[in-house]
Amino acid sequence: MKRLPIGISNFRRVIINNNYFVDKSLIIQELINSNAQITLLPRPRRFGKTLNLSMLRYFFDNREKSEKLFRELKIYRTDEFKKHLNRYPVIFLSFKDIKQSNFESSYSKLYSLIQEEFMRHFEEINIDSLNFLDRLNYMNILEGKATQQNIENSLSLLSKTLFKQYNQQVVILIDEYDTPIHASYLHGYYNEFIEFIRNLLSGSFKDNDFLYRGVITGILRVSRESIFSGLNNIATHSIVDYEYSNKFGFTVDETKQILNDFDLSDKYDDVSDSYNGYKIGEETIFNPWSIINFVADKKHRLLPYWANTSSNELLKHLITISSLNFKKSLEQWLNGESIRTEIDSNIVFNEIEKNDKNIYSLLFFSGYLKCVNKELIEKRYYCNLAIPNKEVKYIFKNIISSWLNESFRDDRLKVLLNALINGEIKLFERLFSEFVLETLSFYDVNRKNEEAVYHAFLLGILISLNEYEVISNRESGLGRVDIILLHKEDKSRLAIIMELKSIDEFEEETKEKALNNALKQIEDKKYEVEVKKRGYSNILKMGVVFDGKRVWVKR
Repeated sequence: MKRLPIGISNFRRVIINNNYFVDKSLIIQELINSNAQITLLPRPRRFGKTLNLSMLRYFFDNREKSEKLFRELKIYRTDEFKKHLNRYPVIFLSFKDIKQSNFESSYSKLYSLIQEEFMRHFEEINIDSLNFLDRLNYMNILEGKATQQNIENSLSLLSKTLFKQYNQQVVILIDEYDTPIHASYLHGYYNEFIEFIRNLLSGSFKDNDFLYRGVITGILRVSRESIFSGLNNIATHSIVDYEYSNKFGFTVDETKQILNDFDLSDKYDDVSDSYNGYKIGEETIFNPWSIINFVADKKHRLLPYWANTSSNELLKHLITISSLNFKKSLEQWLNGESIRTEIDSNIVFNEIEKNDKNIYSLLFFSGYLKCVNKELIEKRYYCNLAIPNKEVKYIFKNIISSWLNESFRDDRLKVLLNALINGEIKLFERLFSEFVLETLSFYDVNRKNEEAVYHAFLLGILISLNEYEVISNRESGLGRVDIILLHKEDKSRLAIIMELKSIDEFEEETKEKALNNALKQIEDKKYEVEVKKRGYSNILKMGVVFDGKRVWVKR
């Protein structure tokens, strides 16, 4: 069997080393026949963007002799193949490793990448044929003397230089263009960096007479107003569009084929449950990174491979800054429900915090959510957003758990949860009260949202109880119960019914009265009916009452 190219994003290495390759070569034909001179293709991380761009590089680059690399691929049998193979000078830059914590370091790293690309072409050009100013700027870039303005205009200069050398328009390929933008947003230098990257891209693509095609990949389309200002010849095809819909990630047929090739056809349903769920255009797409890692794993374990490729710092930050309504959405997603919202493909990072729609959109385009029942209404997309699969559900749970563990150290969270499931109410009350005092500022408690905040907060704690089913806001008996905890396997274990209440100041309600009212509601609404129906007889009924950051519990 062929080896799987895990972590190999160089197309030539994949083919020469006879690695397993899922043929995406018809992306070349689609690009050549496109009316767009510049194409932006945003896709989630680890969906094959870098490998596809590497393939484009080896196909177009006039310094390569690549026919043998493509002989077994679909593009080889098209009219476009011989007409365009190795015909164009290629400028290739990947920003995927630019994740520095300040502007100076990011700028320096990007300068080095451009410098290396200038050096790569230096031997093939006749430097003396350039006019004085172009020659001076070229050499200043090589010698590390260029100004920021020179760097912003550098790809335009290199395009012009290569065109003069070959009398042939150039192809510019930029991979993961938005990785440094994410870093600048997280580390607080967004405004400074966005101005620089806007000028660099504008200098590369705007009114560039020496350009044949430009292809840009990333996770997001950062708003036209902030990045692609003035680029009227750019076409963006994101995961809501039909163009290029099967060129990134694995389709159903491709997934079945790779499983069949490695004698794992019987694992398809399990694989689908863990890694399926993405809808790009009309194509159902699997996460390719997770598929190849699952197949390569000697024990074929359904592990969260995609989750382990990133720190998920952006996701963590977005959920932290989000509104209460968004935090309540987390509960719905983790319960398998969806949220109806408008999707905006034009992300403006410095406006993300102003509107939950922006956060929903960013999580969707980043691959953390899937779109169900997409509708185009007055040129706006509306989707029911849901967690796509078990792997991404793990990411959400893991992030919430990590916040709680970071905020409540020395195993007290574990002690708190053990106290709860063993019915040690006083210990649970004391630890939960400490937990609230130390952590709950994250949720921004006030009188208007107090009960909802505590509900979401408590659910976040209970996520750590993996052996328990957590039921929230579900019809039971004669009403809707706040929270039920049921052990998934052992029905002799304590089943817990929780009713949450805030003290009614208008009625001058005491904590004792509120606790009694909570327990009375459990009885009056017959919440235990659902629990007993499922075979649990050892039932603990709890009232949880709060007033600001004070908490009381009674059974």
